[in-house]
Amino acid sequence: MEKLPQHIAIIMDGNGRWAKKRGLPRVAGHKAGADSVREVIKNCAKLGVKVLTLFAFSTENWGRPQEEINYLMELFFNALQKETKELHQNNVSLRFIGDHSQLAENIQEKIAQAESLTAANTGLKLVIALSYSGRWDIVEAARKLGGKIERQEIKVTDINEIIFSSQLCASDLPEVDLLIRTSGEIRISNFLLWQIAYAELYFTDVLWPDFREVDLMVALEEYTKRQRRFGLI
Repeated sequence: MEKLPQHIAIIMDGNGRWAKKRGLPRVAGHKAGADSVREVIKNCAKLGVKVLTLFAFSTENWGRPQEEINYLMELFFNALQKETKELHQNNVSLRFIGDHSQLAENIQEKIAQAESLTAANTGLKLVIALSYSGRWDIVEAARKLGGKIERQEIKVTDINEIIFSSQLCASDLPEVDLLIRTSGEIRISNFLLWQIAYAELYFTDVLWPDFREVDLMVALEEYTKRQRRFGLI
């Protein structure tokens, strides 16, 4: 247990391909993927993982067909309505990161309510990356620091990795130990670019709607076999 990652991040990929293989519309894959979300949350909480970050929707995803976007937003809204109370009862703390300016007001309100309700919980910290990109995160951090320099709160020479990282989303959480990507794609897709600098990367061919406890355990077993040197010998 002591070898388990403190922070797991997952790129939940393959919903569309899962649906296509079954002759179903893409939205059916997103609906099926919700079951995998519940499964991985339950098992991470059971195992004592401290932080789980899920890549739910990227800023690039706004370029998808409007029908699919509408369905996804409805799915997010309904999930917030149905799942938040249960997560709260299970001592899970919810946090959402990303550029939420494009989200509908009702979703923004639900996000604020969910975060407020679960803020004091001490169990698994569940971070949902919604309308998020790693580059956006870094640019926003640079803008914040630029503002501090303009207000003469800090000097340019004060900026180091610690100060810069303090301006990123969820900067109070540990950096990612294990990044999992499903569906066989081998790339990080602009996700948590700063936070995964020394993460162990694990790629699986399993499509996200098929990802279950056994698949998570295989990833964790692989992680425990890795030697993390962080640039040292």
